[in-house]
This record gives sequence, structure tokens and C-alpha cells, in this order.
Amino acid sequence: MSAIAGFMSGKSAGLIERDTNGDVLWTWSYPSVSTMDRKFFMEKSQIQTGNIMVPFLYSQWKGDWYYMFSKAVTDTSNLPKVTHFSLVLVAKDFNPEKYKELCKILSNKYQTSGNPASMLECYLSVFTRGSCSTDENGRFSAREYDNKKAYLRSELRGIIETFGMSTVIIYTALMLKKRIAVYYPPDQIHQLLMFVRSLPALVWHRQNWNIAFPFLELNQQELDMLKGANCYVAGFTDASLEGRNDLYDVYVSPISGQVSIATQAKEALAMGKLHKDTAAFMVQCAENDDLSEEDIVTEIAKKTSELLSNLKSLAEEGEDGKLSVTLETLRARKMNPATENFLFSLAACEGLVKL
Repeated sequence: MSAIAGFMSGKSAGLIERDTNGDVLWTWSYPSVSTMDRKFFMEKSQIQTGNIMVPFLYSQWKGDWYYMFSKAVTDTSNLPKVTHFSLVLVAKDFNPEKYKELCKILSNKYQTSGNPASMLECYLSVFTRGSCSTDENGRFSAREYDNKKAYLRSELRGIIETFGMSTVIIYTALMLKKRIAVYYPPDQIHQLLMFVRSLPALVWHRQNWNIAFPFLELNQQELDMLKGANCYVAGFTDASLEGRNDLYDVYVSPISGQVSIATQAKEALAMGKLHKDTAAFMVQCAENDDLSEEDIVTEIAKKTSELLSNLKSLAEEGEDGKLSVTLETLRARKMNPATENFLFSLAACEGLVKL
């Protein structure tokens, strides 16, 4: 489906229901959802057991974002044989707040009518006009949910407070486009989602939230998604993750306050004075009560901008007119090996090294 004025990028919608016999079925799609995708979403749905720990779940699947809203049926007059249902929206853009609100409106529409056609009417209105109006839920307008606001909705203060100076390891891994795996216990999926979505804000200049996979499981089909990615932040709730260092360069466990570097990444992520100064700066930002969450993102972005400006000042213009940084230039500055290695790797990540 084409999105109106870039405000919405919906691809499909689906409905999963749990009936009074405990059977879970895929009951509706628009325009269509493949058999493989139906199986995947049904496995992700928490209505299999009837115990909905996280009413709103989101992550990536095969290059798209999915948003899943699950609820118990409280008014059975229109859905007498349904005890729970999950609504799934698949889209190209990252904007949890926008799709959560739309999911709530569509779900309420369905529960009060018992007919998916009532949802479809509202859904199509959103994706053709950018808005829909309902008597019971008010008006939804996609224009009120800018993607940049979704990017800024982070909890960097809490992350820095948890890890202190070690936060710079996460920052460095992101700057060098490494693989980060995050572990939370199964009963803290909401915290996992928030943590993972926050990390790309540490490298604000890239504004790339497609590196985030907020909720994955250690099964082959989901791990296959990561195989083709050299850089990601992936969230898991399986404690065996720590032993899977083939999946990460940096392992993060906020519950235990642990940040560990995999053996294969220790040289690339060696720390020097530059890293220590950056770490101290981030801690100062987190300790400053006058700074909002958005302010912290902005201050770290400014610090990163300074770093990149200094790096570009070391670049030389080649015959093709393009700037590039060489190891020889860095070595002439007589930096310590860790800083030299970091800056050259960063230059490569920023397209400042000739291949």
C-alpha cells in the first residue's frame, strides 16, 4: 500500500483469535499475509496461553516492522466465542507510539462490532487520508506522530546511570557498527523493548533505527535475519544468549549491570583516553537534572559531531576530490594505539577510508 504524504507506510494487517475452546486461529488479513508470516506472528502472539504480559509488542521481521496489540475480550456480546485476540500491523517505518494508538482504535472498533470490516474501514481511511474518526475513540491523525519524535523517545539517562563509565563500550560499538546483544528476563519484555529502541539515539547522526531488533528469540528463522547484518542491536529473553558469542561483539545485561566484549572484538573495542573522556561526558549529562531525555540525546550528538569534525580535519583530498583518512596520517599524530585504531575504524565506518 502506498502511504499518504509519507505519514504511514502500512503493508498489511492481520487478526489472531483465541476461542473459548483454547484454539488459536488466524481469522483475518488485509490485503494478504503469507502462510510463513502467519505462523511467525501466531508464535509471537501472547494469547496462546491467555497470559498477556506485554499488550503491545514490536520488532522487525524480514525487513519490516511489526506491531502487535493483544487484549482479552471484556465485552462478549459481539464476540461470544472469542476470549482474546491480537491485531498485527506490518509497516516499513519505526514509530511504536503511532502504531500503538492505531492498534488500540482498531481493536476497540473490532470488539464493539465483532466485524473485521469495521476495522478495515478505519484502516483504509488512515492509509488513504492519513486519519480516521470514530465516535467512541475520537480522531486519529498520522500527522501527529512524526518519526523523529519516535527516535527521540529514549531512556539514555537510565542507561548511563546503570552502566556508568562502561556506557562508552556500548557507544563505541555503535559508532564502529558492531553487533550488540541485550538480555532481559522473560517477564521484562517491556523494559527490553525500551532499552533496545533507545540505543540508536547514541549515534544520532545516523538516525538509523533499522539496526534495532527489540525482541528476538533464539530460533533459526530469526537468527537468519541477523546473519546478513554486520551491525545491530538485538534484544533477547533467553539466558543462554550470553554463551552465544557468535551472535555479538558486545553483550549487555542491564539487570546485572554487565557489559562484556566478545574475544573477537576486544582489539577493535580497546579503550583509550578519548573513550574515557567521552564516558565522563556522558555520565555528567546523566547526572545533570536540568537536562531532559531529549537534551541528553542532543548533547551526546554534539559531542559526536565534534569527534567527527576533528576526524575529518585529518582527512586529505584525493585525486578524485574525495576526503580520506590514512593510517599514516594518524600515526604521524603519535596517538596511543587504541585511539589510533578507533579513529581509523571510525573513518572507515563514516566512508572516509579509500577501499
